[in-house]
Amino acid sequence: MASVRPLLNVTPRERTMALIPRALSMRNSTFTPSATIETSLLKYRPLRQPQFNRMASSSSRSLHSSSTTRQANAAVGSQTSPTQGADSSPTAPSMTANASPLAILPLTQVIRSLAVTSLSSSRLLLPPSLAIMNILAHTTNPFLNPDRNPILKKLIKTTFYVQFCAGENAAEVKQTMARLKDIGYSGAILGYAKEVVLSKEQTKDLASCGLEGETAEAAIQNEVIPWAQGTLETVRLANPGDYVALKFTGAGRQALWTLSQQLPPPAALASAIDEICVLARDRGVRLLFDAEQQAVQAGIDTWTLDYMRKYNKAEPGKAVIYGTYQAYLKATPWVVAQHLRAAQEEGFTLGVKLVRGAYLGSDPRHLIHDSQADTDACYNGIAEALLRREWTGALAPFAPADTKGKGSFPGVNMVLATHNAESVRKARAILESGERATECAFAQLQGMADEVSCEILALKDHGAKTEDGEVFRPRAYKYLVWGSTGECMKYLLRRAQENKDAVGRTRSGRDAMRAEVWRRLKGAFGLA
Repeated sequence: MASVRPLLNVTPRERTMALIPRALSMRNSTFTPSATIETSLLKYRPLRQPQFNRMASSSSRSLHSSSTTRQANAAVGSQTSPTQGADSSPTAPSMTANASPLAILPLTQVIRSLAVTSLSSSRLLLPPSLAIMNILAHTTNPFLNPDRNPILKKLIKTTFYVQFCAGENAAEVKQTMARLKDIGYSGAILGYAKEVVLSKEQTKDLASCGLEGETAEAAIQNEVIPWAQGTLETVRLANPGDYVALKFTGAGRQALWTLSQQLPPPAALASAIDEICVLARDRGVRLLFDAEQQAVQAGIDTWTLDYMRKYNKAEPGKAVIYGTYQAYLKATPWVVAQHLRAAQEEGFTLGVKLVRGAYLGSDPRHLIHDSQADTDACYNGIAEALLRREWTGALAPFAPADTKGKGSFPGVNMVLATHNAESVRKARAILESGERATECAFAQLQGMADEVSCEILALKDHGAKTEDGEVFRPRAYKYLVWGSTGECMKYLLRRAQENKDAVGRTRSGRDAMRAEVWRRLKGAFGLA
């Protein structure tokens, strides 16, 4: 065996270069629509929701703008369980009981996070920053377009972009995802940032897109196909066991119109969705269908169930398709119960991504819980019922008549997408008790709630033993988007607005990063 030079004899430059991960390259792929469009559609069964009193509570919307409402909302994805394919995640670094969970983060990331959260929690600096970002996100001026202005691009990419986004191309995305694995995450939830932009005239008259003729063909070429290309490329970038977030309304006017009317997807869109689902299934990637505004949510629920029926039956206990359920809506326990019963009766695995809610500013107030405490109770109640596989808590009122809490229960794969540390701890306690029956992963947005994510990662070597004697290792994921700097501006604006609305959470993250920087400084001078 060749001799290995001791580490102490290696030059500092060689040691540094040895720690830099290799950039992974990937061939660019393009989407070619199938010559033959599949026109046969699944049977669609519209859901009837319970009626709620339209007399809205006098409590203000700020009840849900705290650190626990606008969570990893529309965007945080699914989990891979030990029974759901290979897990290539490395073992998280060992930590002593007194070590800070944030100790696993690189110093550059800690300092950048401290800077971003300090800005986001500043009453003086945040308003003008939001105004500038709003201009950059919606401008038609080439000088203000980061993709055309190299100085502006450099400024944004080295600050906000690198904090929240994955990269502009395959090589950058792969590097970012590899760094997440090195830290200890099980994988990533990846989304494509580019959005279809409609004119005011197109938005006002969605029905004009039609399903046939020149207008319909233009909608397919300019909206459906680019959306499909971006989503397919995102699935190709994801590793087996990762997740891809899919937003139906990103496909443009035809999707918006048919969803608002609770109609099946048009033939071209249906063909594109099937192609995406097949590629994801074949690559071992899970798809998360995002929740959206109430104007289209009933249609999304119907589409989601139909694609679950089609793609969540092949392998028992394994979900390819996940729906997103928003706990801030009063009807959500009923919707979850209806979907559970459909899964039980029809023999498919229900994929659940549970969030608190993302559309507080646009959803009708009377549909939303009256207080933050009610939203928290709903979220935790649904999570506990699904984890224990029992018709209890928030699901108890909707239990099948032949059950007494513990009745027939379908296979469920779940992702708890939340920045709320208390919700994570409650779920973790159930999973660590050794009685877990539902596979579960945790997810937070990239660049946010690192103190919550790292607390999960810190337990990878210290989890309780399950009934089969194995150590429970929680699975944690980060949600992030990819695309050019200009394409990601609207996403970055939403993250900044979310930090503004969730001041308490932002300050908590800032304080955690500040404490971590101070801890490392003291350690560097032997004062720890």
